[in-house]
Amino acid sequence: MGIEQDKVDLTCALRAAAEMGLHEGVCNHFSYAVDDKTFLINPQGIHWLELVPSDIVTVDAAGNRIAGNRAVEPTAFFIHSRIHRAKPSARCIMHAHMPYATALCLIADGRLEWCSQNALRFYGRTAYDTVYNGLALDDAEGDRICTALTEADILFLANHGVLVCGDSIANVFDDLYYLERAAMVQVLAQSTGKPLRLVPDEIAAATARQHAGERQQSALFLEALKRRLDASDPGWSRK
Repeated sequence: MGIEQDKVDLTCALRAAAEMGLHEGVCNHFSYAVDDKTFLINPQGIHWLELVPSDIVTVDAAGNRIAGNRAVEPTAFFIHSRIHRAKPSARCIMHAHMPYATALCLIADGRLEWCSQNALRFYGRTAYDTVYNGLALDDAEGDRICTALTEADILFLANHGVLVCGDSIANVFDDLYYLERAAMVQVLAQSTGKPLRLVPDEIAAATARQHAGERQQSALFLEALKRRLDASDPGWSRK
């Protein structure tokens, strides 16, 4: 898979996220490390529904644009670049202010609870940053956020949103989608005022391993989303 295909896949993930209401205005960022010095990221100021592959910007490890015609929003680089460099396994990073997952970030001691099958795929993979320092506009804040991801690939950012990391665009988008679904049903269940039916740790861990063995579903999901885009916007992947 070459960089042009990476741009197609990243564009599809961004457009699909917008269709599903996982985006926020023209903010939030998805990035993908082509190698240890080169990253793809969505540009500043373009609505995700209007993105095409040629809009995707290529930057180096210092944040310099090396390909693409558009600028990159500053907070995108300070967060994403630090994680890409410090956590090689985080080849893809998706940051979004998804409504239900973000709602958990606004609650004192808010946590994703092991109460739904969708939530169990994240068992042992989540971390929580409980400090909010405003916009991430310097390396220090990016490094601080990155430290919270040392032992996890899903990070809930206090008063902010979520970061989802992984080894491929397909896997990370699938996780982003199911993280929001898990948060949604949890918030709905909690709104009844009745206690959650929590899954025991032993079963939660075993189910997480089962989910990890079914990652072909993630690739199939992204391929299905690309077929939908082909039908609604013929030629989008060549623009």
